[in-house]
Amino acid sequence: MIETHVSRRSLLHRFGGGLGTVGLASLLSERLAVAEGSSAQQSATTHHAPRAKRVIQLFMNGGPFQADFFDPKPALNQFVGQRPKEVEFRTENKTGGLMAVPFGFRNRGECGLPVSELLPKIGECIDDMCIIRSMHTDNPNHGPALFLMNNGTITPTRPSMGAWFLYGLGSEASDLPGYVVLCTGRPVRFAELWTSAFLPGEFQGTYINHSDLDPRKMLPNLRNADDKLTIPQQRRQLDLLRQINAKHQEKHPDEPALEARIRSMETAFRMQFAASDAFDIRQEPESVRTEYGTSHYANSCLMARRLVERGVRFVQVYYGNGQPWDTHSNHNEQTKRLAKDIDQPTAALLQDLKRRGLLEDTLVIWGGEFGRTSTTEGSDGRDHNHLGFTTWLAGAGVKGGTTYGATDEFGFRSVQDKVHIHDLHATILHLLGLNHERLTYGHAGRDYRLTDVSGRVVHEIVT
Repeated sequence: MIETHVSRRSLLHRFGGGLGTVGLASLLSERLAVAEGSSAQQSATTHHAPRAKRVIQLFMNGGPFQADFFDPKPALNQFVGQRPKEVEFRTENKTGGLMAVPFGFRNRGECGLPVSELLPKIGECIDDMCIIRSMHTDNPNHGPALFLMNNGTITPTRPSMGAWFLYGLGSEASDLPGYVVLCTGRPVRFAELWTSAFLPGEFQGTYINHSDLDPRKMLPNLRNADDKLTIPQQRRQLDLLRQINAKHQEKHPDEPALEARIRSMETAFRMQFAASDAFDIRQEPESVRTEYGTSHYANSCLMARRLVERGVRFVQVYYGNGQPWDTHSNHNEQTKRLAKDIDQPTAALLQDLKRRGLLEDTLVIWGGEFGRTSTTEGSDGRDHNHLGFTTWLAGAGVKGGTTYGATDEFGFRSVQDKVHIHDLHATILHLLGLNHERLTYGHAGRDYRLTDVSGRVVHEIVT
């Protein structure tokens, strides 16, 4: 039996041990069911017809080297050790001599685009991919570059890209967060990368560490504090808490965070059932598990597919803890290892989405916060390079089997059809049916947007 004569503080404390725990409340996207009329659940009217309904971002935190994978530069091997005028400047540190790329390329797919021998399976998907070779960003340091890629600014005070997506579009999922972040560890700057900042708290990302695939361990805060409580008893407990909170809110109407906390508890209650199913990739047929592989990154990719097919709007996959692609030393050997780990799962994700008819309206994005130098750092490393790097898009509304833009002959600077991070964000929003100049939010006396005061849609890569 549930006690009826308890204080609000007492009930919050007891309930906080299970579904409504503060840790969970701060992580959940804090959504109400559609019946409750939450803006986060109601898909807003788009500015124009969308090509994409959802986004999966495969984030190679640390920064891969563009010429290792999709932007071959034979001049590097021809002039190895030299310092032509193109590299006579600094990025984060003073540049060294040109460093050779030991990996071969061959043309793949019907489009015949060159792909590194390190990515044979991804090469099979090249006809669905648009390779942007002319990305550039504003800062060669991880923190500011991560913020710009994720939040549209080099400072940690703005809403993340996923938060803007939910603010503009709402979520299709009533019993799952609309924005999920998957990583087996803590990327640099951590939760600041998926913050809602000054947007309502319901739009922030929900971080899931899936190092252990058992949903009970992956999502410990979804367990009831008292395993003896039945579902109806939990429902009665939650209803009583809502009644107590409603009375409290009548006396303190200026506490908007309270309603967000109530929403988080509602979401947690529903997630007991939906999330345990959605995040449990062990339910997949053995053939599918084999197709993706068994690494942490492979599990992330498979989990991402399961989430988007259940209505999650945005899934971010951070490759791993810290900065795994930050190859300041032993670059070539590390790159071979990293490439082998991402090749099979990434290709499996694209092929699986396509087989299920999901790639038609799911946008997949791959890349890091910046690239790496064409010159050597020390004896066998590569430093950060924000002046020219590669990102690729696949799926909804993207011209597959194409490249856009170019770097110089050594792969150091973007020199043709340059694409800034603001341009990338504007293009993603465009594919989602949103005009980046009209998606604004008033705060501190001015209107803010993901693309700040710049950005153009790269229409050339859109079908």
